[in-house]
Amino acid sequence: MRSDPLSDVLSLLKPDTHVAGGYDLGGDWSVQFEVDTGVKYFAVVSGTAWIEIEGGSGAMRLDEGDCVLLPHGRRFVISKDRAVQPLPFDEIPESDWNGGIARVNGGGDAMILGGHFAFADSHTDLLLGTMPPITRLRDESDRLGVRWALDRMRRELAGHEPGSVLVVQQLALLLLVQALRLFLNHGQKQGVGWLFALGDPRIAAAIGAMHAHPGTRWTLPVLAEKAGMSRSKFALRFKAVAGSSPIEYLTRWRMLLASDRLARGDETIASISSSLGYESEAAFGTAFKRVMGSSPRKHAAGTGNVTG
Repeated sequence: MRSDPLSDVLSLLKPDTHVAGGYDLGGDWSVQFEVDTGVKYFAVVSGTAWIEIEGGSGAMRLDEGDCVLLPHGRRFVISKDRAVQPLPFDEIPESDWNGGIARVNGGGDAMILGGHFAFADSHTDLLLGTMPPITRLRDESDRLGVRWALDRMRRELAGHEPGSVLVVQQLALLLLVQALRLFLNHGQKQGVGWLFALGDPRIAAAIGAMHAHPGTRWTLPVLAEKAGMSRSKFALRFKAVAGSSPIEYLTRWRMLLASDRLARGDETIASISSSLGYESEAAFGTAFKRVMGSSPRKHAAGTGNVTG
């Protein structure tokens, strides 16, 4: 099956479901979440809520079916009543948890499910770029699929069936991918980064070509042709939405691929460099060190895999 750029990037960054859980909230509730790393998303299964990000532009109302992406790890509060003193997440009593769902103030007012993802690679800005600190996503056309996944996650979290942890992790990843799809499909234009570039069909065509054949000796005119644009307009548009030139992007993508292959330890540095379009190990090593911060051999040694 043919891959696609979103799948490519996620497979390299290896999102790990650090936490997946839910909140059954009642009364005048308010919960505060502290600064963290990675990406969070929340989906409102029932009820309504307000969410406010530290340093943001104000509170945002969330209705049933809304999903929010929080890509930058800032402190935030989700509440029914913004005047209520928030309960720190870490102070929710253990007795209030049933499986993966916390019942606050007896529950019954709102149900919110969410996931927190950490990434294996330090180059997560390739995925996140300059995404806003919070993005609300809603899509009537795909609400049935999202509803199914959320309902299944809720039941798995509340139950104690064998394999439920793995099922929840997979559902959480499915919902993260769906949230990123919604971000792409609804014309999020106000930012710079790989996701914004992928949202531009012409630029996405060039990115897809580079991902499909990273060892090709791509040039600016050939990539512009893939995008159906003139060379000058393509170069300017790519830089504007991706934050780098097409060739800089290609080099970085190649180095991320090389990093992943070096970590596996079943290929030589020479074979990797050749397959990625480099005529010599020296040229490959120079590019790798510039992008990744260390030589290919040192990088491989850091993972415990060194191949000649």
